[in-house]
Formats: sequence, C-alpha cells, structure tokens
Amino acid sequence: MQTTALKSDGILLLTAIIWGFAFVAQRVGMEYVGPFAFNGVRFALGCLVLLPFLVKSGFRNDSRRINKKPINVRTAIFGGLLAGLALFIGASLQQVGLVYTTAGNAGFITGLYVVIVPVLGLFLRQRTNTGTWLGVGLATIGMYFLSVTEHFSVAYGDVLELIGAFFWAGHVLIIGWLSPRMESFKLAFLQYAACSLLSLVTSAFFEVTTLNALVLAAIPIFYGGILSVGIAYTLQVIAQKKAHPAHAAILLSLEAVFAALGGWILLKEVLLARQIAGCALMLAGMLVSQLWRFADAMAKDEM
Repeated sequence: MQTTALKSDGILLLTAIIWGFAFVAQRVGMEYVGPFAFNGVRFALGCLVLLPFLVKSGFRNDSRRINKKPINVRTAIFGGLLAGLALFIGASLQQVGLVYTTAGNAGFITGLYVVIVPVLGLFLRQRTNTGTWLGVGLATIGMYFLSVTEHFSVAYGDVLELIGAFFWAGHVLIIGWLSPRMESFKLAFLQYAACSLLSLVTSAFFEVTTLNALVLAAIPIFYGGILSVGIAYTLQVIAQKKAHPAHAAILLSLEAVFAALGGWILLKEVLLARQIAGCALMLAGMLVSQLWRFADAMAKDEM
C-alpha cells in the first residue's frame, strides 16, 4: 500500500514538473507563432493523445458501470463545449499574458485559481471555511509583493494572468459539475477539441501563421500539446485514483515553483527578494486553502 502511495506521489510530482516547465515552452513558442495559433495546435495534439483511450472505451456511456449519474448526449456536448469555452478564455489570457510577464509570475498567478474556486463557489451556495479566507489573505499579500512595483504599477501581463485565474477557477467548477456525470477522458477530449477549434478560428482572424513558423515552434508546441495537455493530464487522472488528496494538493501546487525554476534555468529570468517573498506567500495561501479543506473533511469522517 505504501509503495502504491509513493508511486502515485512520484507521478503527481512528475505532472507538476511537466506543467511548470510548460510555461517556459509557451513563452518560447510565441517567439514564432501567435498565442491563439499556439493554443489551437497544442490542444489539438492533446486530443490526439486522448483519442486511443476513447477508442479503447468504444466511446460508450459507462456512467452506470462506474456509478455515475447518467447524462444524455446533448447535455454532454453542451457541457464539453462550456468547459472548452472556459478553457479557451483562461488559456488565451494565460498565453497572451506570457508575452508581457515572466514564466514564474504566470505560474504563481495562474495557481491562484485554487484559492479563487471556493470563493466563486459561494455564489453557487457552496460552503467554505476559515482556511479559504486565510488562503485568500496570504495569496493577496503575496500577489502584491510579486506584481506591484515600488511605484504602485502592475505589469500588463500579470493583470491578464490574474483575470485568467478566475476563468481557470470557473473551469474547475464546471468540471466539478460534469465529472460525476461523464467519463473523464471523454470530457477531456470534448473540452480540448472545443478549445482548439475556438483558438484556431480566432487565430485565422487576428494572426498570420506560416508553415515555417510552425516548424520553428514545433518543439515548444509538442511539449505544450503532447506532454502538458495530453500525457500530464492522463498521469494526473491515473495518480489521483490512489494518491492521498492532501499529497495531491501539495504536489500539484508545486507547478508554480517549477514554472519559476524553469524560467530561471532556461530563460534566465530573475526574481527579486520581494518577489520571492510574494511567491512564498502565494504558495502558502494555495496550500492552506487546499489542506484546510481536507482536514475538515477528515474531521467530519471521524465524527
């Protein structure tokens, strides 16, 4: 049992590393192609990775087999498109924001969605706890140290990343509604396909993309599509079936740390002491928000 848990933790750590370094790939890729073209192709590649899993399952509705609430085809398609739209907006804001900010900043600010999710959940009459508000407080202070300069100005890219974090949080809530009703890989395929299509259509209107540019950006696009979207998502699904929820929360939150580390190693990005303190506070806020919830759940189970 312990070996299985350690294996799951190792897979989740690998997932966090892949996702963290994806911010570097996303920045490098935009030296050759626009943000919408980059997202359109990488999410299409993500669909290709998931296709074998769908073929294996026969595209069947196995909601009864896994004790999930049945969902009709029309609702499934609508849900997948809705999730894809939220993913498209969040990914677009993240990708455009990376033009104007560092990979490290983008990683930490995007990671704030774990704090925003329970706050948005209040509008859906979902209960929250003290840990949520403590996490929000820590993350807000951290955001100030990371993004607000001594002249009280904020980088345009950081603003886009913050707005995007709200859409990532909305995306999590949509997935939370759909996942008990749909098979995971089917839901992932539908939302990735919708996001890819929306990105490519937007790119056709606002960007000029050449075949040569796509060839030059092939490695970052391959990393962002095959590794980050396709393989890392699959690893997360596999690992979280056996991993302890608290371990998963901690390990996946390290995505932001690996984004900053990747930016430092590969892009020579530097964080000042003030920004490092901000990152530490934001990471603390993310972890407090997540772990407090698991502690409350465990306490209720013991009662």
